[in-house]
Formats: sequence, structure tokens, C-alpha cells
Amino acid sequence: MPLDQEDQRRTRAPEDLPDAGADAEADAEAERSTVVDGPPSEFAEDVDNDVDPEAQAPAPGPAVSTQDIDWVPDGGRDAWMVVLGSSLALFASAGMINAYGTFQDYYESTLLPSSSSSSIAFIGSLQVFLLYLFGTFTGRIFDAYGTKVVIPLGSFLCVFSLMMVSLCQKDKPYQVFLSHGLLFGTGIALLFSPSLAVLGHWFRKRRALAIGLTTGGSASGGVIFPILLEQLIPKLGFGWAVRITAFILLACLIVSCLTIRTRLPLSGQLSFRTAIDLGGFKDPRYTLATIGAFLLFYGFFIPYFYIQIYADFRGVSPHIGHYLLAILNAMNIPSRILPGYIADKVGTMNVFIPCAVICSVLILALWLTAHNTGAIVAFAALYGLFSGGFVSLLPTYIAKISPRERYGARLGSVYMIVGVATLVGSPTGGALLKVADERHFRTLIIFCGVMSAAGTAVLSAAGLVGSRRFRKRLRRVRARRRAERQEEGALALEKPPLEDGRG
Repeated sequence: MPLDQEDQRRTRAPEDLPDAGADAEADAEAERSTVVDGPPSEFAEDVDNDVDPEAQAPAPGPAVSTQDIDWVPDGGRDAWMVVLGSSLALFASAGMINAYGTFQDYYESTLLPSSSSSSIAFIGSLQVFLLYLFGTFTGRIFDAYGTKVVIPLGSFLCVFSLMMVSLCQKDKPYQVFLSHGLLFGTGIALLFSPSLAVLGHWFRKRRALAIGLTTGGSASGGVIFPILLEQLIPKLGFGWAVRITAFILLACLIVSCLTIRTRLPLSGQLSFRTAIDLGGFKDPRYTLATIGAFLLFYGFFIPYFYIQIYADFRGVSPHIGHYLLAILNAMNIPSRILPGYIADKVGTMNVFIPCAVICSVLILALWLTAHNTGAIVAFAALYGLFSGGFVSLLPTYIAKISPRERYGARLGSVYMIVGVATLVGSPTGGALLKVADERHFRTLIIFCGVMSAAGTAVLSAAGLVGSRRFRKRLRRVRARRRAERQEEGALALEKPPLEDGRG
């Protein structure tokens, strides 16, 4: 039956309809904060025109109205079930990365005593590198096909790889590298980016809170798994301790497979030529945020990997030292959730930058001078409290300055660059810590603090470029220059012909 004019008006192409809601939201965000995330029109790529949630061509199938595409639930049972599934996926995957310090300690002392600290740290860094590197491609797969394939496949690889870790033999580093580094890293890479990107289908105004709750799952894993392994390894042995951990992951990931689902139409077209969206680098905010994230994450995991070794060096009691990583990750939980909630109110960079500043101060002022149990515990707790926001606020900021239909690819592009930093960061720390003595630990901590401070400076530049005050000042400068050029042109036209030096 042919559609009448009213139906045609309602179902016309998305690009014919104004995106007033997005503009109003950007204006409201700009009014709330000096350092805002709203899209400035001066940039080469105007996100006001580009961030169009309706511009994505839907996959063949039932017609979806423009109102359905533009409407975002921002809550409800289905939306919060997705948050639950995504949180469990990160609990089981990224949570194990946060617990790698326990594996590092066991590998150095028992399983791989002949291997260097730098080589063992490389295994943990490889997990993070693959997570961020493959995020480039899993983000594009998510944009095209959603989560139906990547979440179940990543779940299988995570559980299977831990089963293989439980069978690794003493002084066989290649076995640990293949199972715990390469295979497990691939599994978590398939889980991480889609579990975060799918939240954009269900949340807009409360997106930072949803991402914070989800990344809080990884922090929870970093609390539970170190304690679990510390208790099980002496009683059951390393093999069965890791197998029990794998069964816990299996239960969590089954729930994730059943609850994580997309809401918006998908493109259904996969081309890895568009897996990396370099268009974001036309926006100086995106470029500066990427550079700042690279520097921050270069040293981000060094305290996670070496805090227990440092505690052993300072003579901290094993009853306290072996739980430092759990303390650090426990404080990560509120710092993954609360910054997201506050960022929804005051702006992402207004939370991100202060957290980065405080972490830099903690490393250079507190960790560097921490020689007793109280100071070391205080550093672990405070660093965990303020560093947790990095993981949740980075994707939140990229989401605010990226078009929705390109968000997965742009987030993956950032994660690819961040992955290089995480790959070389902790092994660099291991290379600096050739011997566990005062001089080498001091060098390690100063290196970590300098990288954090440099990343904070670049991140502050991104916040400045994105601020409304900066954009107003830039507009005034450009307007003044245009007026001066027009005035000079008018004066040139009024000059008499004999004033050219020949008369």
C-alpha cells in the first residue's frame, strides 16, 4: 500500500532532518563548564555537522524510523542489563590484566625464575597491547555486525587460554608467552572495545556513568583475582588455582553473551580500510587527547606491575604486601564510577585533567619517598583512587568529540596508539629495574612520574583547545584580523595613482 504524504514526511531520509537535540546538548554542556567537550566550529572537521546519529545507513531489513534512531533510552531494564553484561565481560578480561602483578610475582619467584623481570613484564604488557591494538579492528567489526560474534569468540579464547596457562611447565617461558600473553590477550581484545562501544547504543546523557560502572567491573576483578590466587596457590597449587579462576570467568562470560546486545541498525558492511579512522586527527582535540593518552598510559601500569616487588624490597610484611595490588584495584572501583557521574555534570576534561595531575604528584612526591609500610599502602590506595578514571574517561571523551557512527573506529584508533605505550611501558620499567636496589627503584619511579606529568600537560592542552573561552578568543582574533585586512584593502584602493614612488 503506498504511503501517504504524512508517512513520507515521517520516514524521509535522516539527513533531511535537523539534529536539534545534539546541538542543544552541546550548548548546554558548554554553558556548564569552562573546559567543555562541545564541538568548536573553528576546527577542520566540524563535529556539529559530523556528529549525526542519524547519518548511518541502516543495514537491509525492517525500516527503522528516524525517531527510533535518534531516541536513546538512557536507562531501563534492557539498557542496564547491557551494563551488567559489559561489566562482567570487563571483570573477566581486563580484571585479569589488573591482577597480573600477582602473576608477575609468582612467575619471577617460582614458575620462571630464570627469566628477567623485563621479559616477564612483557607478557603482561602484551595482553594490554593486543587489547588496544585489536580494538582498532574489533571496533570496526562492532560497527558492522554488533556483538553476536566477537563476544562469544572472545569468551572462549579467555577461558581456553587460562586452561593452557594452568598446564605451563617450569622455566618454559614460551608456553606462558603463547597462552597467557598471545592467546589471552587476543581474547580480551575481542571483549573490551565492543563491551564499551555498545553502551553508546543505550546511553547518551548518562553515558559517562554507564562507562564508569562498566569499567568498574575490571577494577573489581583486580581486587578479587589477586586475593583468590594468593589463597588458592598455596593450598591447591598454581595449576588448579588458575583452573578455578577460568571457571569463574566462564560463568561471568556466559551472562555477558546473553545480555550484551545492540539497539541501533548496523551497517552490515565490513572493510578494514575503514578500520582506522584517521579523520579524527583533523580535530586538534582528538590529536592532543591521543598524544596525552599515549604518554599517560606509557607509565600507567608500572605501579600495578611493580608495587608488590617494591613492598618486598622495603621489607613490608607479606600479609600486607601481597594485598597491595588488591588495595590499589579496590580503590579503582569508586574512581571508575564517580568520575563518570561527575563528568556527566561538569564535563569530561574537568575531571580527567585533575585526576591526571594528582596521579603525577602522587608518583613523584609520595611513591618516591615511601620507605615504610604506611606510606606504601597510602600510595597504593590513593593512586588506585585517582588513576581509575583514566580508563573510563578516555572513551567518554572520545565519544563526545566523535560522530556516533564512527565512534567504534575512532576509539579503536586511539586504543591502537595507546597499545604501543602499554607494550613498551612496563618492559621499559623492567629494564630500568635491573637490580632491586635504591638507585634503580628511584630511576623507575622518576621515569613513571615524568611520563605521567608530560601526558597531563598535553591533555590539558586538549582541554584548553576544546574550551568555549578559547574558541571565543580565537573567533575574536580571527575577526580582528579579517577587519584589519579589509581596512588595509580599502586604504589601498583609496591611494592616488601618483603615490607609487614615480612622481
